[in-house]
Amino acid sequence: MKKFLRYLGLGLLSTFLTATPGLGAERISFYYPPFGEFYLSVDSLETFAKEGKIDQDFSFYANRATPQQLAQLRDLLQQRFNVTPTLVSQVTYSPIGEQLMQQLGKLLLTESRKNGFYAIRASLILAAADQKGLTVVNLLRKFPSNTIRVNFTEGLRIVDELSQLLKKKDEVVASLQKEAIAQAANSTTDFSQMPDLRSPGKLRWQKKTFELNDVSRNRRLPVDIYVPATQNSQLTTQNSLSPPFPLIVISHGIAEDRSTFVYLAQHLASYGFAVAVLEHPGSNAKRFQQYFAGLAGPPDAAEFINRPLDIKYILDELERLEKSDPTLQGKLNFEQVGAIGQSLGGYTVLTLAGAKINFNQLRQDCNPNNSSFNLSLALQCQAIELPPKNYELKDDRIKAIIAINPIDSSILGEGGISQIKIPVMLVAGSQDIFAPPVFEQIRPFTWLSDPNKYLVLIENATHFSAIAESTSQNDVLPVPPALLGPDRAPVYSYLNALSVAFLETHLLKRPEYRSYLQPSYAKFISKEPLNLSLLQSLSADQFNQIWNGSIPQSPKPSNLQPTPTHP
Repeated sequence: MKKFLRYLGLGLLSTFLTATPGLGAERISFYYPPFGEFYLSVDSLETFAKEGKIDQDFSFYANRATPQQLAQLRDLLQQRFNVTPTLVSQVTYSPIGEQLMQQLGKLLLTESRKNGFYAIRASLILAAADQKGLTVVNLLRKFPSNTIRVNFTEGLRIVDELSQLLKKKDEVVASLQKEAIAQAANSTTDFSQMPDLRSPGKLRWQKKTFELNDVSRNRRLPVDIYVPATQNSQLTTQNSLSPPFPLIVISHGIAEDRSTFVYLAQHLASYGFAVAVLEHPGSNAKRFQQYFAGLAGPPDAAEFINRPLDIKYILDELERLEKSDPTLQGKLNFEQVGAIGQSLGGYTVLTLAGAKINFNQLRQDCNPNNSSFNLSLALQCQAIELPPKNYELKDDRIKAIIAINPIDSSILGEGGISQIKIPVMLVAGSQDIFAPPVFEQIRPFTWLSDPNKYLVLIENATHFSAIAESTSQNDVLPVPPALLGPDRAPVYSYLNALSVAFLETHLLKRPEYRSYLQPSYAKFISKEPLNLSLLQSLSADQFNQIWNGSIPQSPKPSNLQPTPTHP
């Protein structure tokens, strides 16, 4: 038993130090009744971090770790997080930040065994302001208590449930991959003899920037328009497209801008689509730069309404400009409009397609006592601040959408998602911790009622895999390299090819492109480690069978069990 407790102590220590930068004081205490209290001094950790030496105090834990685990722990202890005290203050004083700090404070207690919320926030800010910067060891030194007490029992419960959830997620992903491979085996299509949709089309394009201003909402909306060049001699032969061109609108995620999907906009334009890439002023990179500098407040709940209204306004203005601006005149087809969005932009295009905000689901899921490993709920639950009414966000001009890493499980839920009656493609990354694929894409896929629906699953992809690497987003949010995932080039090629195939098939009604929308094509273009799978069908019953059959169920009730409407 003693050896077992030592092993658990090290495992829990590694989990907390790896996941959160807020442990602290002169010593760390693990209290595990009825076996008593275990301690680890901060001096031991600092010596290990600086010199790689394991003293007698730390050896109690280190002897139960692998060399790889110890190396990872030392790297973490040595890492300096380049964040300003203003940024840390802004985040930890925001509604989402406070909520996360409160949850963390239930695990990391003060010496008097109280919630460590205030102590964690203070130590984060003080460490960021210190000359040594925000490191784990320096943060430990700034913790305003001689001892930090780890709620060991609660920690073990959380680690156990998180382990179960991650195992279930992996088995759901593996099951879907297996099904896609089985379906691909039945295909006889030789894609090597077909046009490669990953390669650019033959059309040139021109870019024009507009600065639009919605006075009624005080929203300035910069938008880049990519339009196929009419002077191109290939215009009437490539894809048989000629003006007016089908129009695609792209909505970025939080802290991003118009450059986020420039690669996709240019690719679509080369295939004869006009593409409008806008910025949402309430949640773009510029707004977050101002926020982190203390010059603006955080994005508020109204952004859930303003974002789809931004796109409706852009479409209205482009219809007006198409009649008056020489560069656009006669070139945009408003009878063939599609929309693409990522993360919060994924939510945006889902609402434009007809999904309604689900206040009943929000009230159910956003209970303060409801713990969850779905980080996106911290953002989705902000919408509960909105006046509960029927917001008219749907735009009938939009005939097909692609939602990449969307957040939707609570703010839209089954009641909202099921109202969409147009073709939808959902894109999920198996290692997305910010919009977890099982909760936010795979299960919501089963709620879609239109038969023309597609689930794209990219193994080892993260929340950032679809984002262009050169965007200002990388400067705004200090994302650790480990969270960015493998080289993103294959993901760009997947989205380029599948977007063309999906939009040609369902926006332009060209059935010859439908063959690209099958599991065998995904397998044909797939590259390790970002293995690509595509499915067109998955029922709620099938999902529940996979989920419930992944591992033996816990003998006690758990908030990880799926309900009829929400996992």
